[in-house]
Amino acid sequence: MVRDREATKAKLLDAALAEFAKHGIAGARVDRIAAKAGCNKAMIYAYFGSKEDLFDEVLKVQIVRLIEGVPITPDDLPGYAGRLFDAYQRQPELLSLLGYHRLENGFEAINKAEADAHVEKVAAIAEAQREGRLPADFDAEELLSLVVHLSILAFSTAVANRDLVVRSVAKLLT
Repeated sequence: MVRDREATKAKLLDAALAEFAKHGIAGARVDRIAAKAGCNKAMIYAYFGSKEDLFDEVLKVQIVRLIEGVPITPDDLPGYAGRLFDAYQRQPELLSLLGYHRLENGFEAINKAEADAHVEKVAAIAEAQREGRLPADFDAEELLSLVVHLSILAFSTAVANRDLVVRSVAKLLT
């Protein structure tokens, strides 16, 4: 029987996403991941090296999916915040993974994909501010942080919704 390496990795990543989102790095069990993927747990170590490396890969895949699915639009930051809100609703595991990553690695620990995207987004906002397309009341990094956190904060209150996020970012820019 021929083993399909990429299909096996994909099954492991899918199973690991659910496990890590629910239990974090420390609470996740490779036995459960392997069983859910229908694989031998040795495959986890063969393909990813360790449980921690598997977590890092799962997080990277989710971040890249978000970055590619929700490109920044400096000329429409309220719309960008709304699209982020929508993406977090479709992909709630990402917020869970990010929370566990920071809790278990320290709040300064940032995944490389996330750090690279942050630099690009700050640069896009700074350019829009220099060109007068965005107000410069906040520096670009602060403004990005406010927009992103407003899109996430909406998940911590029962009354939050997409419209509230969009309106809040629009008010921030006036």
